[in-house]
Amino acid sequence: MEGKMSWTVADAVDYKGFPADRSKTGGWMPAALILGIEICERLSTMGIAVNLVTYLGGTLHLPSSTSANVVTDFMGTSFLLCLLGGFLADTFLGRYKTIAIFSIIQTLGTGTLALATKLPQLRPPPCHGSHTCKQANGFQMGILYIALYLIALGTGGLKSSVSGFGTDQFDEKDEKEKAQMAYFFNRFFFFISTGTLMAVTVLVYIQDEVGRSWAYGICSVSMFVAVLIFLSGTKRYRYKKSLGSPIVQIFQVIVAAINKRKMELPYNVELLYEDTPETSRIHHTDRFRFLDKAAIVGEGDLERNVGPAAAPNPWKLCPVTRVEEVKMMVALLPIWATTILFWTTYAQMMTFSVEQASTMERSVGGFQIPAGSLTVFFVAAILITLAVYDRLIMPLWKKWKGKPGFSSLQRIALGLALSTMGMASAAIAEVKRLEVARATGASATTETLPVTVFILIPQFFLVGAGEAFIYTGQLDFFITQSPKGMKTMSTGLFLTTLSLGFFVSSLLVSVVKSVTGGSNGGQGWLADNINHGRLDCFYGLLAVLGVINFALYIVSAVWFRPRKSKPAALQMDTIVNGSSTAENKC
Repeated sequence: MEGKMSWTVADAVDYKGFPADRSKTGGWMPAALILGIEICERLSTMGIAVNLVTYLGGTLHLPSSTSANVVTDFMGTSFLLCLLGGFLADTFLGRYKTIAIFSIIQTLGTGTLALATKLPQLRPPPCHGSHTCKQANGFQMGILYIALYLIALGTGGLKSSVSGFGTDQFDEKDEKEKAQMAYFFNRFFFFISTGTLMAVTVLVYIQDEVGRSWAYGICSVSMFVAVLIFLSGTKRYRYKKSLGSPIVQIFQVIVAAINKRKMELPYNVELLYEDTPETSRIHHTDRFRFLDKAAIVGEGDLERNVGPAAAPNPWKLCPVTRVEEVKMMVALLPIWATTILFWTTYAQMMTFSVEQASTMERSVGGFQIPAGSLTVFFVAAILITLAVYDRLIMPLWKKWKGKPGFSSLQRIALGLALSTMGMASAAIAEVKRLEVARATGASATTETLPVTVFILIPQFFLVGAGEAFIYTGQLDFFITQSPKGMKTMSTGLFLTTLSLGFFVSSLLVSVVKSVTGGSNGGQGWLADNINHGRLDCFYGLLAVLGVINFALYIVSAVWFRPRKSKPAALQMDTIVNGSSTAENKC
């Protein structure tokens, strides 16, 4: 019997619901089939996002500010829907079904987008000479929105489960499979990078030089093939039972505390309710005392507790450990709030910076660099920063400070500082671009200005380097400082900073457009034609907001009391390569 049990995985089942046979299920091969879905998702989402603004302005004739908001709303919704996908996977569908369903949805979305960019009836006629360009009508924009938000829905569902389902194929209790899991983490990040690089180079080139419908068609077909490959491994996968969503547990504490808001806390915290096993308990703290009321034993709270396996209604009475878990999540919120602005800055690299590039000289020899492909410098900055940090900074820091690297809070601070410098650099580059535009009398964004696009590299590089620090810092912080039972929820917090960063960008653009509409000769800072606007002032505003936000972050970081953890801290390369652990929700 013991020999038979050694061939099964304790917490996993096969596709029939029987204990998973270690020799027939899981391992590297099934995990590799899952990676195909991830590379196609990155190819589709990033290939669309980095170059969509040029299509919206150049083909659909939308104003630059409107084009930017369409892109940021699309990306913000994609990340926000990761929470929905994670909730469905945790509570109802499981990761396998979630991946299968939402990958098909994304395939439909990219197919619809290919159709929308191919049929002339779904786009306005091209501009002729000096005549006023006709904007896309409601029906045309409606079809585009259907395509984009099908893709966003698919992305949210996929990203919430792909990495988690990949790690389900390995047994952490087995040393051999644990080593294979680490290898999977490395390959997962490699596939993310590969998909992104292919998107910003090959796919963007096909969009500009061959046709957008061909590029989006490639995305749709590749995703469909990836789905078939994924489904082919159904009998080889290991499946783990969903444990339920921590969001529900958080609401239970909040509801119970509100319902007992008029009750007085006992003089002795030992009188608060606790049923968690001793080895898993979290000791009571004095922070956020209001939440302690959820653990007050009221009249009738224990009536359901009539048997050894019974428990009180969790919406009325919560154990101290559950309350402390929620307190730990609340304590993360100031750091969470002050990292949102970074992703607002990041959004500019995919919108206004691409619009800037589209007006500038991009020729290298006889080759014309697509405007959207300039984000390759952004990706390169991330990879270079990671390499320099891992091979140079970490060893020096260990010799000097005796620590294996910067703390998570220090990395977040570096990311915020670099992004602020990036916006200052962007403002300076835009001043130069506008000077050339005025000197040459350029009146249309289709005119190529005699100024090299490479003056934009500093802003891409600075924000890219900032992402390398803040992305890994946020993952490290939210993983290590959250309770063990709410790791997925802490990752959800991280994802909402990305989502809200994009939405804040849309809101900021709308506010600036409205407030500055009467200045600059009636054009405002964000004119329909960026050659007539003051994009430099907008970048300057973001730099100023970055300085203010950085100061607030420093205050929040000083106030935060870090959770005591094991001596071995998460390394930067471990966090990045193991980003799939944190990306269980995205």
